[in-house]
Amino acid sequence: MTHSPISYVSNRVLKLNVGFLLSSGPAHSHDSALDLPVVRVSDDLMLKYIRGPLRLSRTKEGLLVQARLQAAVDSECFRCLDPIEQDITVDLEELYTFHFNATTEFRINDDGILDLAPLLRAEVLISLSQRALCRPDCAGLCPECGVNWNHETCTCNLDNIDPRLAKLQKLLDVN
Repeated sequence: MTHSPISYVSNRVLKLNVGFLLSSGPAHSHDSALDLPVVRVSDDLMLKYIRGPLRLSRTKEGLLVQARLQAAVDSECFRCLDPIEQDITVDLEELYTFHFNATTEFRINDDGILDLAPLLRAEVLISLSQRALCRPDCAGLCPECGVNWNHETCTCNLDNIDPRLAKLQKLLDVN
């Protein structure tokens, strides 16, 4: 059995050397842009691309990371379960501290490396919590046989209503 290798960029590209900003002192900043192909951010998240401006600003507490990134992830329609590519916008704004006794997850290592992957993962997962549709008029699946109504019809009799919801059906019949 042969597997075709999935080509992606390691999350090492999200580890930024910021030593030059740390040594510059407060009130310095660095603007750059991310434009990455398929990136495995973590074991449970692979992005199709990441693009957008990134600003790193040195403060006396650490580095403020600010970005507005466009990304996409393979997902599925929440009504019909068809595969879709979900485009998302991720706004990042987090202070990475360089105090090693701080109890924050976002800190700069001794070697001057700032890891964007945990912050990006958290923000992308929050963005993905919104339900995505393959199209606005997605018909969904038949609750009886599971047929995708976007692609075919079925002969299921859906007039049988759950007795617990019969009173609600009477409200619809009045109109």
